Amino acid sequence: MKQYPFLDLALANAPYMEELKAAACEVIERGRYLHSLQTELLEQEISQLCQAKHCVGVSNGLDALRLILRAYKELGIMKDGDEVIVPANTYVASVLAISDNGLKPVLCDPREDTMNLDSSLLDKLITPRTRAIMPVHLYGTPCCDETLLRVARQHGLRIIEDNAQAIGACSATAGLHGSFITGGLGDVAGISFYPTKNLGALGDGGAVVTNDDTLAATVRALANYGSDQRYHNIYQGYNCRLDEIQAAMLRVKLRYLDHENDTRAAVARAYNDSINNPRVKTPVIFDGMRQTWHQYVVRVEDRDAFRHFLEENGVGSDIHYATPAHWQPCYCGLEHAPLPVTECLANEVVSLPIAHPITPDDARTIAHIINRY
Repeated sequence: MKQYPFLDLALANAPYMEELKAAACEVIERGRYLHSLQTELLEQEISQLCQAKHCVGVSNGLDALRLILRAYKELGIMKDGDEVIVPANTYVASVLAISDNGLKPVLCDPREDTMNLDSSLLDKLITPRTRAIMPVHLYGTPCCDETLLRVARQHGLRIIEDNAQAIGACSATAGLHGSFITGGLGDVAGISFYPTKNLGALGDGGAVVTNDDTLAATVRALANYGSDQRYHNIYQGYNCRLDEIQAAMLRVKLRYLDHENDTRAAVARAYNDSINNPRVKTPVIFDGMRQTWHQYVVRVEDRDAFRHFLEENGVGSDIHYATPAHWQPCYCGLEHAPLPVTECLANEVVSLPIAHPITPDDARTIAHIINRY
């Protein structure tokens, strides 16, 4: 019986192996391992992709969000105790970035169809301390609609995109600056290049993308010990730099991002067309937007039994995410509104294999296995 692992990074990177080796050798031979050509070129290419003016390469996706919020505090736009609305159905990093800056995360339940932040709930969550909304483009589905934009404009709130899972995605609604591309929809975005991402490094990495000149300069300084020039520290900053090797790896893989996203979309369509088990609810493929399918997530009430069945039949799976922030021990005292959709999803979601080398034919075979469950 053929095995279908959930994710094998060696296999995922195999198509680019020779180019990755050559790029690494070029950096090693050049002898500049930070703040050099590969990072500069990657920043230009990511800003162009996101249709934004600035990109700042940083150490990882969490640091990207932390730096954004810290920069807003340094610029006097936020202060300790201010509130940021964030979806409850997200990886904990989205929430960690908020609380790490002395800000209060305000959890918002998601919509069931998108599994993203439900903008219809925003008005009830606004208080005099609200300063920003952090939509997360979860699993690669863009989170932007007219209600989100209206609420942000009406209350003077910043829109901070968590674009960790949706690089290259395209929204059905234009963002604040007219772009439809995730990363360029709001005021600023944080990107993750964690190895499992559609555009993944061979270590860790991240980026901040924005059209705001002052914000970009502040983030860049904060990420480099708070310095605007050598040995001149204008902030009490961090060491959150992206290294040249990872930038070079990402530039190689960036050339294939459209192909990667298109392949995942074809696999997702094959799953949706072929799974017809009433016990398994498939995700929605939306017209008018481009989803990148960082994860292909189904819902099953008897999840443990379902995953055991998949494993017995050679199919890997994972859960993204079983423990939302308000169930984490570190946030046990966090006040929040009722979160029924988040809690339902946390008990039911299962991620199926979608990354290379999984093909649409593989997805159809996996679907036939699922249909026997």
